[in-house]
Amino acid sequence: MSKLLHVIADYGKNDPAFHEVEQRLYSLYSDFAIIETSVPAFNTVATGFWIYQFALGEHPNGMMIYSNTAPRKDDKNGRTENAGEHFIYAKLKNKVEILAVNAGFCFSFIKPFIQELKALNVQNHGSQFRSRDFYPQAAAAIAKRDFNILGHDINIKQIPDEPNNMIAWVDGYGNIKTTIRKSLIKFPLGSKVQVIIDGVVRTALVAGGSFSVAEGELAFSFGSSGYDDPFVELFLRGGNAWKHFAKPSSAAEIKFII
Repeated sequence: MSKLLHVIADYGKNDPAFHEVEQRLYSLYSDFAIIETSVPAFNTVATGFWIYQFALGEHPNGMMIYSNTAPRKDDKNGRTENAGEHFIYAKLKNKVEILAVNAGFCFSFIKPFIQELKALNVQNHGSQFRSRDFYPQAAAAIAKRDFNILGHDINIKQIPDEPNNMIAWVDGYGNIKTTIRKSLIKFPLGSKVQVIIDGVVRTALVAGGSFSVAEGELAFSFGSSGYDDPFVELFLRGGNAWKHFAKPSSAAEIKFII
């Protein structure tokens, strides 16, 4: 029986690096059914956001997530043999299993749902391309239910909480998905708020849904991601919110003026 495996990485859209990794994964476990998602380079916010969104959604039994976004910012000094943040394992309360580099916010969005968090007995140095050369061994082992690949327990408290003031993703329509939860918003519906991203200020209408604003108006609304506590989106009806904010950097901070 095939096993769905989401591969989330910052290799770049259509980068053959995806296919090198997938080829290696298939060579070790031929029953994987792989879906790939490309996130911006070194962007652990987007990585963590999509790990969460896929993991908490409706899914087939046995689904796994394999992720490599490794900015190697845990040590600013020169690297020995391309060492970097370690590849670790999480099992969620809904039984989804995640293998990802423990960098930045990669595990932050799923933090409240983690049942087990463990090290993996794989090499984390000695190759510039660890996600092809070393890490697939762990994914194949977990798929085969060989838990000898698991190492010591990791304290979940070491995982940072999810950020609540950043861009998480810009979709194909230019809508800006944020890490701001609906529960954090105290602005009344129908009010207007000034939103600041990378120094650019725009006025948005606080709306319950994106299409409740007029054509050409910017909505500060509750989006389609985030499940029981949706994330806020910035939506320019009939336009492109990302361009409206002068194309802000990925994972940029978001501020407000009432």
